[in-house]
Amino acid sequence: GRAMKYPYTYTAKLAQFPYKFIMDNIWSFKYYLIAAVVTIPVFYKLGKLSYNPENVRKWDEKRRKKFTPGHH
Repeated sequence: GRAMKYPYTYTAKLAQFPYKFIMDNIWSFKYYLIAAVVTIPVFYKLGKLSYNPENVRKWDEKRRKKFTPGHH
């Protein structure tokens, strides 16, 4: 189609965004994307470990002991 004078919708703005220019000329954007790709699996694994049923039971027991009335 023909080019718009002004991209009014968010989809049009995304379609006309200069991704190649940004990737080629702005180092922080490139490294942000690399860091996100590298760290997402790490945080996913940490989340799976922290919500493991055995770990949840262990922390419930620690909180129960800590917040029981009469415990100092």
